[in-house]
Amino acid sequence: QVQLVESGGGLVQAGGSLRLSCAASGRTFSSYRMGWFRQASGKDREFVAAISRSGGSSTWYPDSVKGRFTVSRDNAKKMVYLQMNSLKPEDTAVYYCTAGSSSGLVSRASAYENWGQGTQVTVSS
Repeated sequence: QVQLVESGGGLVQAGGSLRLSCAASGRTFSSYRMGWFRQASGKDREFVAAISRSGGSSTWYPDSVKGRFTVSRDNAKKMVYLQMNSLKPEDTAVYYCTAGSSSGLVSRASAYENWGQGTQVTVSS
């Protein structure tokens, strides 16, 4: 089990940047694949990014954020980051940090058994 706490959300103008952070507690952080999901008001939860247990070049993104968002992790600090550039109003949502120990599809919420409380990101036009 791992506990996750997100931070870094806020209000930003379109075209701006934000960096979300996720602090994890627990002794086995490096054994988890980490992900980010988001949920806009009235919409389903959406996959945003994932990074493998070791990090590096093993990352995944949907087309909607590819080239704008970058996920990274620091296993020594038990931290995961989501750098978001060129933000658009449609990026407005609550962003959740997730941790998964299974080998399920990285873009599916069911592949992650640990979730943070979420942080609000609002992009104004």
